Amino acid sequence: MAAVDIDVPVDTEPQICNPDDMERQAEGFKEQGNAFYSQKDYSEAFNYYTKAIDASPRTASYYGNRAATLMMLFRFREALEDSQQAVRLDDCFMKGHLREGKCHLSLGNAMAANRCFQKVLELEPSNKEAQQENKSAATLLEYQRMADVGFEKRDFRTVVFCMDRALALASACHRFKIIKAECLALLGRYPEAQSVASDILRMDSTNADALYVRGLCLYYEDCIDKAVQFFVQALRMAPDHEKARLACRNAKALKAKKDEGNQAFKSCSYQAAYQLYTEALTIDPNNIKTNAKLYCNRATAGAKLKKLNEAIDDCTSAIKLDDTYIKAYLRRAQCYMNTEQYEEAVRDYEKVYQTEKTSEHKHLLKNAQLELKKSKRKDYYKVLGIGKNATEDEIKKAYRKRALMHHPDRHSAATAEVQKDEEKKFKEVGEAFTVLSDPKKKMRYDSGHDLEEESSFDGGDFDANNIFRAFFGGHGGGGGGGGGGGGGGGGGFSFDSSPDSGPGNFFFQFG
Repeated sequence: MAAVDIDVPVDTEPQICNPDDMERQAEGFKEQGNAFYSQKDYSEAFNYYTKAIDASPRTASYYGNRAATLMMLFRFREALEDSQQAVRLDDCFMKGHLREGKCHLSLGNAMAANRCFQKVLELEPSNKEAQQENKSAATLLEYQRMADVGFEKRDFRTVVFCMDRALALASACHRFKIIKAECLALLGRYPEAQSVASDILRMDSTNADALYVRGLCLYYEDCIDKAVQFFVQALRMAPDHEKARLACRNAKALKAKKDEGNQAFKSCSYQAAYQLYTEALTIDPNNIKTNAKLYCNRATAGAKLKKLNEAIDDCTSAIKLDDTYIKAYLRRAQCYMNTEQYEEAVRDYEKVYQTEKTSEHKHLLKNAQLELKKSKRKDYYKVLGIGKNATEDEIKKAYRKRALMHHPDRHSAATAEVQKDEEKKFKEVGEAFTVLSDPKKKMRYDSGHDLEEESSFDGGDFDANNIFRAFFGGHGGGGGGGGGGGGGGGGGFSFDSSPDSGPGNFFFQFG
């Protein structure tokens, strides 16, 4: 039979069974570890301390040395285990207790750290390092207390401040980082919160708290679908995570109610949309971006329902939540235009145009500026009490009514002050009719020109009584312009200004 070659494992290091030899070998590994530690080559130091432990697993100092190395590598949980093993093997191993306390402190467990430092001080009452570390543990506890109070009061800035100070003492504490990240998210500082949570997830991809914070940031940035995915993942890792459960429920409810409102609006059911947006706004007051959109959406529905003042208030609420929300400025500006609050409209359009210099925004701004300029002239439409789309007949009827209402003869029995006021109104009515009854003047007036500033029109030069006489066919008097004279026409009229009849009575007399 042919011979079969068999690979036999060969030990690279000779097996040492003698206990004294094992101890000598372990001591040699420790010395090599010490040399690498002195050179700050902590990875190699860790390897040799591990060999020392393998050779002599009952020697406390080897665990203590490896714990020190792990601390330098920021592997505090492993360092804690080694420190605890060291003091289990030798309860009087002072460095072991000191390192265990430092690990607890770095991991944010100030109470446990305090117990360890107290043990060191029992062994060596004058140990200054333990005294100093004990003070740090007390300081950490105070920052935790302040943060708890701040969170309860929703003073998230104070919590962030306390967590920053706490992390300077407990750099490896994930819990403090999560609290800080959550408060940053609640303050709207989403990129910072995301960064903190992402750092934790790089080290521990299953950390439910970090997953929750990532979801919270997305939720508050109105990325609700992605946020729900993170909340669900957090609950998968920690089914009892109450914050993730509540956030997930709110996110789903908010999205459903907002979508329902949007659908109602698209269906022109504006009152239903208005109510649905109102209900959505009660779900989570902390969701600033989504609530800003809800306020703006409700303003849009309100404008459709002619609730212009309420729409302006809703846009203002949206802007208070998000002062970069261009759509809210545009919606409010349009509502200002519709309510003839042109100065406010110009202010909002200027804000929009400064942010986004588009041709559309420029046009909107110029139009608002034109309407503002027009609003500062005499409003001839208001003088006659008509709308801007009034027909020629409506203009004439309005003039007839207002001219007779304010004619000086009608108020001849009134006080001097009333007479003066009515005469002024009578002249304004004539001036308004002169412009609005002339197609060319009306066109220039409607396009924004101030006719009083143009040489082609001087409202102070015309005679309101002449306009009155011409309109009524040559009959009619007028204070200061000749009372009751003139021929040439069909109907006549006169004013009864006797004391018994009361001021301003008049009647027509047809011939």
